[in-house]
Amino acid sequence: MMDSAYFVGRSEILAWINSTLQLNLSKVEEACSGAVHCQLMDSVHPGAVPMHKVNFDAKSEYEMIQNYKVLQEVFNKLKITKHIEVSKLVKGRPLDNLEFMQWLKKYCDSVSGGGHLHNYHALERREGCKGGKEATKRAAAATQQSGKGSSSSSVAPRPSSSNGTRRHDPPSSNTGNHHSSKAPFSKQSKPVPAAYDEKITELKLYIDSLEKERDFYFSKLRDVEILCQNPDTENLPLVGSIKRILYAADGEDVGAATETQNLSPIDEGSEERRSSGIESQKRKLIVNLDVDAAAITTLSPRQRLSDISDVKCTGSSPLLTC
Repeated sequence: MMDSAYFVGRSEILAWINSTLQLNLSKVEEACSGAVHCQLMDSVHPGAVPMHKVNFDAKSEYEMIQNYKVLQEVFNKLKITKHIEVSKLVKGRPLDNLEFMQWLKKYCDSVSGGGHLHNYHALERREGCKGGKEATKRAAAATQQSGKGSSSSSVAPRPSSSNGTRRHDPPSSNTGNHHSSKAPFSKQSKPVPAAYDEKITELKLYIDSLEKERDFYFSKLRDVEILCQNPDTENLPLVGSIKRILYAADGEDVGAATETQNLSPIDEGSEERRSSGIESQKRKLIVNLDVDAAAITTLSPRQRLSDISDVKCTGSSPLLTC
């Protein structure tokens, strides 16, 4: 079963970060530099994080890695065994950053008891960091702009009628029905952000697990390919069959082709050897018969009679006399 911490929605994570650190992040992946993670750890463990080493203005991966090194030192100091996948976090992938931030929220809630940290002065702690003041200014400017946008949108222009007269709509019998039919539609059209966020997060985590499984099996195939490219084993028949399987196109039957290619030369060779052996035996038999016939013809009549006289009489034939 997956931990309940990984079902916390993005909106809840962002609200927690912005309220704790007095920032104005709109996306979880905006915290990929690692500075936000360091200050969140500083909020639950005051003094454990050297904030003067944290860089809120980190743009390149090298600068971000320095922030994660500070975070890893804090983890080692507090004996936290959580693995930080720095190579994925610094790329700003939304799902990886969300997953790590969900774990960090669970850890901070377990330390602070799940309550809001009223005694933590986020602005003062951030002033000692590199780029901390600029981050505070950007957050304040974004907050002001969002406040102005919300106030302007809340004040709606009042409709004016020509000639200063009030327009009366003719009463109709179906106006009540029209409003009553509109009311439930407006209620149904309102989305449920928490349920949607949980479902989307669950699907993204499932996709991420599939991607990890795909990468695992691809690495195995890559190892097999590297092994097949070894000069010592590259010319072996088995290695050739493995290469044909690795590089086969979709729908291609590699097993039958490999079997025929491996077996047909052996069968053909054995048949040729068999036929050649039979022919050699025939030649030997013919040669022996010819030699015997030639030897018989060269004998004299007296020698032939002497050979016949050597034959013993068995009495089985009446023509033979002893």
